[in-house]
Amino acid sequence: MILTGPEITAAATDGRLRITPFDEQQVNPNSYNVRLGTTLVTYTVDVLDAHRPNPTRELTIGPDGYVLQPTELYLGHTLEEIGSDTFVPLLFGRSSVGRLGLFVEITAPIGDIGFHGQWTLMLSPIRPLRVYPGMQIGQVMFFVSTGRVDLYCGKYQAAAGPQPSAYWRDVSPLRTVAS
Repeated sequence: MILTGPEITAAATDGRLRITPFDEQQVNPNSYNVRLGTTLVTYTVDVLDAHRPNPTRELTIGPDGYVLQPTELYLGHTLEEIGSDTFVPLLFGRSSVGRLGLFVEITAPIGDIGFHGQWTLMLSPIRPLRVYPGMQIGQVMFFVSTGRVDLYCGKYQAAAGPQPSAYWRDVSPLRTVAS
C-alpha cells in the first residue's frame, strides 16, 4: 500500500515519517515533492574504480543555476532530510523534469526503513540543462511494509549533502574472483 497525500501529511505531523523542512504545498495525491540542494559532486577521473574511493570535485549551484552537461554524472542532494522507521520510501524524478531530459535516481530509487538524512540524487542530463537550487526535482512515495523490520544502520546514515559511492567499503579484501 502507498500512502496518500493526506496520510503523508498526517505521518509527517505525528512522527511516523520525517521530512525536514516540511511544506504542505509540496504534498501530491500520493507523493511529496523534494527540492534540489545547493551542492553537486562530480568525479574527477575518467575511469571509476568500484574497489577504491574515487576523487571528487564539489560545485555550488548559485542563484543563477548551474548547467549540467550530458557527458557528466552529477551527484546532487535533496534539500529535505527524509526518513522513516515505519515506511519504505521510494524516490523518483518528477515527470516535468524528465521531460527536460534529466534522469534522476534511475538506478537506486528505494530507501531503507530507518535511513534518515538527505538523499543523494544521481543526475544525468541527455542535453545541457540549467538547474536551480530549491527546484522541485523529485518525488518521494512511502509504502507500508509487512514483516519484521530491521532498521538501516549503513554507511550513508545521516547523510548531509551528496555522498560519493562507498561501494569499496563493501568489498572484502579476502574476496577474489574465480578465474
